[in-house]
Amino acid sequence: MSSSGTEIPSVGARLLAELRSETARADSKASLLLGVMSMTVSLLGGLVAAHGWSLSGLSVPRSVLLWVAMAALAGALGCLLLAVLPRYGTSRWSPGRPLTYFDDIRRATKGGRLAEALAVTEANQADGVLEALAQNSRIVGAKHWWIRTGLAAYSAGVVLLAIAQLIR
Repeated sequence: MSSSGTEIPSVGARLLAELRSETARADSKASLLLGVMSMTVSLLGGLVAAHGWSLSGLSVPRSVLLWVAMAALAGALGCLLLAVLPRYGTSRWSPGRPLTYFDDIRRATKGGRLAEALAVTEANQADGVLEALAQNSRIVGAKHWWIRTGLAAYSAGVVLLAIAQLIR
């Protein structure tokens, strides 16, 4: 129990469930943005093909803006892919420590110590929950950072494409 009398495992378990839910929402956001990006790039490709546009016929400023926009869109794609990339981290589990995620379980099983590890986890629930909270909050923070960065790059790319259309 903590000094306020609240059990850390129950509060921690609630927070852990919220973090895992937020991880799923972050993955959904990134997936949706990847879909929007795919539609944008497909639309651009269709317009280029339909109108027979050629980069060689563009003015230098317009060509530069288009290439910078494409670089921004490529950067956005990379950021959004990094947002959905699984982040397992390195398992820090060792005998005597509680299990916190699937790789810990795998390592304990591989070493023939799963029953012992489960007993340690049961006896040290607060430590296990605290470790899982730290790992999951790191994962959610990284996902959100990549989503924000990808959205900024995507927005910049779309704005640059629009400006390039206005330049003759």
